[in-house]
Amino acid sequence: MASVSVRKETNTLYLDFRYMGKRCREQTSFKATIANKRKMEKLLTTIEAEIMAGTFRYVKHFPESRLAKNFSDNELELHQPEEWSERQNQVYVPTFKEFIHSWFEYQKIAWRKSHIANIESMINKHFLPYFGEMEINNITRNDILKFRSVLAKVPGRNGRTSITNNRINKIMDPLKRIFEDAAEEFNFITPYIRIKPLKIIKSDVQPFTIKEVNRLLESVRDDYKDYFLIRFFTGMRTGEVDGLKWRYVDFNKRIIKVRETIVGGEEDITKTDSSIRDIQMSQPVYDAFLRQKAHTARFGKFVFCNREGKALNHNNVTKRVWYPLLAKLRLEKRRPYQTRHTAATLWLAAGESPEWIAHQMGHSNTEMLFRVYSRYVPNLTRMDGSAMDKLLDHNLEIRYAAY
Repeated sequence: MASVSVRKETNTLYLDFRYMGKRCREQTSFKATIANKRKMEKLLTTIEAEIMAGTFRYVKHFPESRLAKNFSDNELELHQPEEWSERQNQVYVPTFKEFIHSWFEYQKIAWRKSHIANIESMINKHFLPYFGEMEINNITRNDILKFRSVLAKVPGRNGRTSITNNRINKIMDPLKRIFEDAAEEFNFITPYIRIKPLKIIKSDVQPFTIKEVNRLLESVRDDYKDYFLIRFFTGMRTGEVDGLKWRYVDFNKRIIKVRETIVGGEEDITKTDSSIRDIQMSQPVYDAFLRQKAHTARFGKFVFCNREGKALNHNNVTKRVWYPLLAKLRLEKRRPYQTRHTAATLWLAAGESPEWIAHQMGHSNTEMLFRVYSRYVPNLTRMDGSAMDKLLDHNLEIRYAAY
């Protein structure tokens, strides 16, 4: 049944109706007010009447819609009401390729730019080559399991023979949502059932010691000393520090406002809602920002940039500065992201409040903090009973002193 619905992400109205055996959803720019909903319901009544009469033309009502092009040829062929009625009552089930394109267009309005690019890459590189020409309601659970086994044979990065289980799970996650939405729309049981995620090896957390941090900062190129100092002592993610703008550096309050990031060379919003935060500057970090301001403020909006004022390319920094530095100091090869892990362990070792650290890191709670980092700080979790011994000794002494 046709309806006017509200898209929660944008609080705007969209029309949902069936036409020539297909489900059609057309987004509007109207906010979800009572007046606008009545207006859209009136339009929908007109559309339904025209469909029944055989006079409806998609392009007339939705000239900019991608669906209008799909319907234009058939609309010209059919003129008699009975022909329209017969076509309207047909239940049309699309191929995976046909469904995924409309699904993607409908979903991406609520996604970040980086997520849109990631999902689009999965669709073109993995989903379409395997499922593209299959009718979506005929795809079975066994087809999906075979697809996952094919993914396991895809070559990985840096010479790896295959992609990781973690990457396979991330490719499979949107596929589950796709089949759930298709099953709901075309009234069949989703084939994505009883498919558990592959087991993932725990993330390789290899923080640097404070001695190693000092060695790195003493040996790195002068033009990158403050860049890495700030990374080591703020715990900022790569995209956050590379996309940091001067307007988010508050020297008066001594805070860094994490509000944006750079992903794939494009400015974007932060990774999660909890990633939006204010990081307090320690004195070394404050001094580093002052020095950096003298060097790059004149080039433009980014704190760390090239001479053209553009944000740093993290792949370039990693290959030309970071890895050669580790090799020079004969330190184990580690990603620059380990600077973030280092900040967390140094804060813990210094005795900072776990809640404060979690906020600085952009975590929603302290769970990850203790699960991932506490093992690198022996004094934080002794696990030898010595703390309880001291507590009991102190209380027993007081008790016996009373006799």
